Amino acid sequence: MNDLPGLMLALPIILPLLAAGATLISLRSSRVQSIITMVTLIATTALSVLLLVQVDQHGPHVLAVGGWALPFGIALVADRLAALMLVVSSIVTLAVYVYATGQDTSRTEKSDDTPVSVFNPAYLILCAGVSNAFLAGDLFNLYVGFEMLLAASYVLLTLGATTQRIRAGVTYIVISLVSSLIFLSAIALIYGATGTVNMAQLSDRLAELPVDIQMILHVALLIGFGIKAAVFPLSFWLPDSYPTAPAPVTAVFAGLLTKVGIYAIIRTETVLFATSDLRSPLLVVAGLTLLVGILGAIAQSDIKRILSFTLVSHIGYMLFGVAMGTHLGLTAAIYYTLHHIVAQTAMFLAIGLLELRAGSTSLRKIGGLSTLAPLVSILYLIPALNLAGIPPFSGFIGKVALFDAGFHSSDWLVGILVGVGTLTSLLTLYVIGKSWNIGFWRDPADAAEPTPALVAEAKERRDSLARTGTWRSTVRPSTLMTAATAAMVIVSCLLTVLAQPLWQVSSRASQGLIGPETYTSIVLNNDEADGVGDGRSALVPENGEGGDR
Repeated sequence: MNDLPGLMLALPIILPLLAAGATLISLRSSRVQSIITMVTLIATTALSVLLLVQVDQHGPHVLAVGGWALPFGIALVADRLAALMLVVSSIVTLAVYVYATGQDTSRTEKSDDTPVSVFNPAYLILCAGVSNAFLAGDLFNLYVGFEMLLAASYVLLTLGATTQRIRAGVTYIVISLVSSLIFLSAIALIYGATGTVNMAQLSDRLAELPVDIQMILHVALLIGFGIKAAVFPLSFWLPDSYPTAPAPVTAVFAGLLTKVGIYAIIRTETVLFATSDLRSPLLVVAGLTLLVGILGAIAQSDIKRILSFTLVSHIGYMLFGVAMGTHLGLTAAIYYTLHHIVAQTAMFLAIGLLELRAGSTSLRKIGGLSTLAPLVSILYLIPALNLAGIPPFSGFIGKVALFDAGFHSSDWLVGILVGVGTLTSLLTLYVIGKSWNIGFWRDPADAAEPTPALVAEAKERRDSLARTGTWRSTVRPSTLMTAATAAMVIVSCLLTVLAQPLWQVSSRASQGLIGPETYTSIVLNNDEADGVGDGRSALVPENGEGGDR
């Protein structure tokens, strides 16, 4: 069997790690670092797309690392869900890096926010950790992926070493360590009870344990993953941590890191504990996450904090889809997760441009940006409307899909969640509308704490229009920063244009998640044991019999 598919599984992890080492060697040359990082991220994105095509056409790929026969060796598994997440995460990390490069070369942005020489290796390690988490076929390797991305995130979050960032970083580190300790303890308990950490093997062995033992292990994993995904009441750390980081770091954190937690929850509910029913508690948690997050956003006066709370709120939509446990619910959750990664990243990149242009993101200080910075305003408005669920954007499609899945359920609690989700969507629109009216429509002089530069620029614009009928701002953000933000906004719009094929792939992905037997047969199929044991990729049809369902 051709070794190419196996290499395709390993390279999204190996390439960033090798590149991280190369950038560490090149610490004195930022240009060399940038070239190495850019080439690596482009290559990883291309490989991820090829892997998705391979998986969608030929079925999931399995690689036994180092030639150790499964289930004893380390397994890398790429089904449609993992491949989809890998593609979207690769696109996001590439766009954010282009943005960060533009920030670094912008004269007006030479400050503590400027990515320093350590940014490149830390960023690449984060990318490797995200890829490893998505491809992990055993719990301990998933833990390793989490620790890789978290260790890198500690560095990225405190870039510039300002007092505010150090304080936020300490909170983030403490919470992350607690989460990792809970996860590691759960792995130890699971191994002690079953004798394995391979997810495919665990799907059978966990089901054989007493119900009370299953419940303890199940809850332990959900708590660990819930902290990482920022679900209520484990989300208190996020709004204080993300807004303090540099713009590109905030964008990649908001877009990706919480979704890794959601991905782990999906694997927990569909593979590990498919027979242990915690649907009702998860639905309650999803509803509380929706409401508490959006109510927190309403109370904020800073756009970064508003977006951080709405991020928490929208995690509730994804958890809602997972908790339904149906094919439609999982499909909608996968589609909504992909949408939110892209839209949230685009939103935070646009906020970075806004902060650079206005000098602040506080609604008490800014105003008039729709006329003073029309391009930045458009780049902000499109993903904002997308997150608010305005048709025809992908946010609207995802929410309608979730509600439709809820209508097909006879569970009264699911019906309540549909109502909570609708209310949350309306409140999100209110928050976005309020932010737009205050920060973009209002005259800068009418702000509670007017920014002198904006007030002077608005006056200059009025005088120029009165004299000559024309006006052109002299403030120009970095071309690369603007281009990266525009690219992510375009990708978010493509999620609408390509909604049908993306929905179909998401549907096929969720079909492979219904019932742990599918995943187990992929990883542990005896007919492919020789190929897997030799470290080669096993191409296994999703039904285990010779073709896709």
